[in-house]
Amino acid sequence: MITVKVPASTGNVGPGFDVLGLALTLYNEISFEESGDTLDISGCPEKFANEDNIAYKAFCETLAYKGLKAPKGLKIVFKSDIPICRGLGSSSTLIVGGIIGANAVHSLGLSKSEMLFIANKLEGHPDNAAPAIFGGLIASSVNDGEVYVADYKVNEELKFTALVPDFETSTEKAREMLPENIKRTDAVYTVGCLALLLKAFECADKKLLAAALDDKLHQPYRKQLIPGFDDIRKLAIANGADGLIISGSGSTLLAVGGPKDFEDKMAQGLKAFAGNWRVLSLKADLEGAKVINQD
Repeated sequence: MITVKVPASTGNVGPGFDVLGLALTLYNEISFEESGDTLDISGCPEKFANEDNIAYKAFCETLAYKGLKAPKGLKIVFKSDIPICRGLGSSSTLIVGGIIGANAVHSLGLSKSEMLFIANKLEGHPDNAAPAIFGGLIASSVNDGEVYVADYKVNEELKFTALVPDFETSTEKAREMLPENIKRTDAVYTVGCLALLLKAFECADKKLLAAALDDKLHQPYRKQLIPGFDDIRKLAIANGADGLIISGSGSTLLAVGGPKDFEDKMAQGLKAFAGNWRVLSLKADLEGAKVINQD
């Protein structure tokens, strides 16, 4: 049996709208074993335990990429700590896990670039899959069907705190919130924040982070889908965070920086807000997805 460990990820990272992604120390472990002549999926809701399962589709798509047929019998077991549909790249972990699982089971010898090509084909965008595969802070762009990536340093002392509510935000609805046109001044401001952010993550410079963790492209509009966003942001900064961003399209919020007691203070403060918020202390995952067991 092959077991693949895939990190969660946060897309956009503030000003890096549809470009930046960061892998986080929260994981989905997926095991694969070809045997028998039926599909056996466990560790996930029953409605996903069938041929429509994303990891299974990714497994089969990877085989097809190499001209191979889907297996007659496949056992898949999930063990995940990643909240589903909360803006932490849970679907990307399934796609990446399926690709790496097929690569390992069949010794396909795929490069990470080939894996990302397949993942982008399946998901339609690479901003979560790229950090899940490569680890760390990754910028990605698609040009004429080819995915280009660049990695940036993340200071290992930099901490992240995921604030996860019990409600979802629809990616489709989040897209609908965005205006068709933006002001040039807003675009220039956001590009400036993005440039600062890349250096701020490398140095863990608090002043730079506070200035860089902002944008005028998506968060001012999407925050309307997260009740209490402005007050929660004020709470996070008052408790010592350098900034607070929406993770992907939400509903998770991600605080950057903060003192040792930041998580405890946020857990206490969030009791005043609807949503039964969970507080998860995280770091950047710098390794990316990998095979952790191969019998």
